[in-house]
Amino acid sequence: MLQNNPENDPLAEKLIDSGIAYKGSFLQLHKDTVKTPDGVVTTREYLHHPGASMIIPMFEDGTVILERQYRHPLRRSFLEFPAGKLNPGESPFNCAKRELMEETGYEAQIWKKLGRFNNAIGYSDEEITVFYAGDLKYVEQHLDAGEVLDIIKMPFSEVLKQCLNGEITDVKTIVGAFWLQNYLSTQKEAER
Repeated sequence: MLQNNPENDPLAEKLIDSGIAYKGSFLQLHKDTVKTPDGVVTTREYLHHPGASMIIPMFEDGTVILERQYRHPLRRSFLEFPAGKLNPGESPFNCAKRELMEETGYEAQIWKKLGRFNNAIGYSDEEITVFYAGDLKYVEQHLDAGEVLDIIKMPFSEVLKQCLNGEITDVKTIVGAFWLQNYLSTQKEAER
């Protein structure tokens, strides 16, 4: 049985000391000293992330909006669903609404939270909340300064194909695509 409460988890490590090794404008690198359940004192380093929301905007014809955006750590562009980090005090839902409009220029009338996940548990505390957005209406795009991306419209079936064959490698997009596939299947079953 999985333990989600650290106080009752026999695998939980005891925090001895915690500090920030590096503080950037976006991320912080933490360095903690911990004692493991077998008595070893060691360090744990991880990135603190404010959290993010990802949106899967879908038109009635089954076409979805993706973005092609350059990602510096891997020195290339990726195809991914729109996403962005939470501002201080912002809820994941409000972040999703803001990011959808800013990055794509669309607003949605239908919203469904599909789930949330931790994408890099070995070195980051980031949590991403995934939303489906439907009944889309174009208003106006408001990209941040320095934010450059291409908007791509693609049949959802093609997104799934590219996730399966390795053309799409962004983990949040892959997770979101399969969660949306599950949601759509569940909706079809409910309509029968």
